[in-house]
Amino acid sequence: MYTLFHHPFCPHSRFIRLVLGENGLDLRLVEERAWERREGFLALNPACTTPVLMADGFPPIPGAGVIAEYLDETHGLEAGERRLLPASMAERVEVRRLMAWFNEKFFEEASNPLVTERIYKRFMSEENGGGAPAADVIRAAKVNVRYHLAYIGWLAQTRNFLAGDRLSYADLAAAAHLSAIDYLGDVPWSEDEAAKAWYARVKSRPSFRPLLSEWLAGVPASRTYVDLDF
Repeated sequence: MYTLFHHPFCPHSRFIRLVLGENGLDLRLVEERAWERREGFLALNPACTTPVLMADGFPPIPGAGVIAEYLDETHGLEAGERRLLPASMAERVEVRRLMAWFNEKFFEEASNPLVTERIYKRFMSEENGGGAPAADVIRAAKVNVRYHLAYIGWLAQTRNFLAGDRLSYADLAAAAHLSAIDYLGDVPWSEDEAAKAWYARVKSRPSFRPLLSEWLAGVPASRTYVDLDF
């Protein structure tokens, strides 16, 4: 049994939840509002960011990339053909490249500003950076989403999955970030049919169901978030 300190709309946390789900691993969730800088959470991860995974016999495992590598090292071989980080070096490099693209570049340019402005700020105190959403930040992030969506569409047109023939960490990272902002209706799916078709495939997987059950009081989910056949 693993314990994951997470936030329901943290894209990195969603990525790790998808990875754990694809591996069929039992999970206990603990919601963490990292901006509150809780002393107990700082002791687990001085960077005070989610997610943090707790595993019996191990120190706290912080950060999406570190957790993903740990899970591949501990469960990858037994997954066989379902392994999310491929066996060959060239394939692993491409998966890691795209995983970093979404967990770092997409996060910085699109998913983090949108989630922060439209979700996190609703629960932050003024001292922690709360307040009204910044319209200019939201506007810039929405423009960036369009460019990233076009890149996803190009990858989906040239490959079976984003990094190659099989589902990998790359697909789960991209889908996790998109899901967080799709809840808000901030993904222009009509602009790229290839990206939309790829996302619909990933979204239909059983590992995605717990994410789709997440709801935020006072902020209804978009139609495309709840509709598997969007």
